[in-house]
Amino acid sequence: MSVEGTWDLSISTPIGEIKAVVELLCQGGVLTGVAHGAGEEVPLSDVTLDGDRLTWRQAVTKPMRLNLTFAVTVAGNTLTGTSKAGRLPASKVTGHRCAIRAATEH
Repeated sequence: MSVEGTWDLSISTPIGEIKAVVELLCQGGVLTGVAHGAGEEVPLSDVTLDGDRLTWRQAVTKPMRLNLTFAVTVAGNTLTGTSKAGRLPASKVTGHRCAIRAATEH
């Protein structure tokens, strides 16, 4: 299963819905990525795909400084799961792939 591409995410947090874009790329057999949202771009760390389960970590500074851990299940071009920030309750994450990287390279 490939998770490469650009994903539009919606995160339902206690302070409202947050939209983000995550770009995933496999280089030399290693998944890497970057997230865009709230006017900042942050690298993803510990990106791991195990079957249909995708996990990663990222730090954000907007709307507040948080270290986030994502755990989602990928089914084709959709994903569902959670984002957790420290001791705060988990937030629901949904998303869809809007571009598949391999399909855009000729």
